[in-house]
Amino acid sequence: MNKIESPVLGILDAYKASVFAKDVEAFLILYARDVHVFDMWGAWSYVGIGAWREMVVNWFGSLGSDRVVVGFDVIQVVETSNLAFIHAFVTFKGLSGEGVELRAMNNRMTIALQQQGGAWKVVHQHTSAPVNHETLKVMLNR
Repeated sequence: MNKIESPVLGILDAYKASVFAKDVEAFLILYARDVHVFDMWGAWSYVGIGAWREMVVNWFGSLGSDRVVVGFDVIQVVETSNLAFIHAFVTFKGLSGEGVELRAMNNRMTIALQQQGGAWKVVHQHTSAPVNHETLKVMLNR
């Protein structure tokens, strides 16, 4: 991870911790009520915290005893007093209940944040991965 000093980077630590804990409420507190998410899986977008909540509940619920370890790399931050953008490569590693790595994938993530009520909130999140032109398959490993 790059050594960047910015208070907005706390959102990445909270993201990692809440995903690992499968803590829906801790995860959703990071997002604005009117968040708009372009995710990689199943839907073109999620508009509003209710739609995002449904996706997160399904994701965490699908894990059973497995856990997900999230890592961010090549992090870049652009920040003003009330808006910030973070873009990074993100790795999701699925671990069994015993801690054995089951699978891993890489994505690209851009997060737009806004100061709301004294805290940084995600107002837009975009996750993507490149597509191989020849096979038309998404490349989930960099």
